[in-house]
Amino acid sequence: MRALVTGALGQLGRALRRRTDEGRVPAGWEGAHVDWADLAEINIAEAASVDAWFDAHEPYDVVVNCAAMTNVDGCERNFPAAFAANALGPMNLARACARTGAALVHVSTDYVFPGTEPGERVEGDVPAPISAYGRSKLAGEGLALAANPRTHVVRTAWLYGEGHNFVATMLRLAARGDAVTVVDDQFGNPTSADDLSGELMRIALTDLFGTWHCTNEGTCSWADLAEEAFRLAGADCRVVRCSTEEWRRMNPTTAVRPRHSSLANARLEQTIGNSMRPWREALADYIAQTTDREA
Repeated sequence: MRALVTGALGQLGRALRRRTDEGRVPAGWEGAHVDWADLAEINIAEAASVDAWFDAHEPYDVVVNCAAMTNVDGCERNFPAAFAANALGPMNLARACARTGAALVHVSTDYVFPGTEPGERVEGDVPAPISAYGRSKLAGEGLALAANPRTHVVRTAWLYGEGHNFVATMLRLAARGDAVTVVDDQFGNPTSADDLSGELMRIALTDLFGTWHCTNEGTCSWADLAEEAFRLAGADCRVVRCSTEEWRRMNPTTAVRPRHSSLANARLEQTIGNSMRPWREALADYIAQTTDREA
């Protein structure tokens, strides 16, 4: 197995590297040669940068694209940059993969859905993003699949791991004060980057190309997630719940988020099996590991 991971310094890239270094890999990935590349090595938004990297390396069996512009508010302010990273980037990688015979695993998002209906979205539901971030990511899905039929698009949601994320932000705020205001009417699936990394490796070994959903199991609100993180961390901080409308009045420049963006891992369950844990269980492990690192 020869593999390339782009976005290697992001939350998911770091999780994949840690899993690989620790040997916690599925059969087929043992002894894999993996190249780890971040923006300093490959700017996926530039075809020349992608092609130069591929030309300088032996052909890969699989490329896992974890590179993206994920700042939702930043994407709203600068859509050209979002489109370059989240749409043109996956297309450039898919074209290079097609040229060299590699499969592509491209990570996408729950924000491709509008979030107007309660319940979980399955892979066949019609996307209709309401933010610049969601539009750029949906474009990336289509361009990657069109450029290389050997592409897995894996949508995930509410990711947390090593690096900047909602849970880490909440714990940092809890250390500074006794209350934090959090939206309680947006619902999704908190997802461990570590759990997702293992499932991506399993998906990469299949020829079942197309679209997948992959999140930890269960749905909650942002406020629910903050409260559970505080409980697990033993943080003496209270969550003040507010509506989306109240939050936007306090933060008028923020991008619109979907109200209901939970995903169902339907295709995993129907094919290779769904190994994703309940979100509370995964979060407990993350909090414990974070506490151990800081001790």
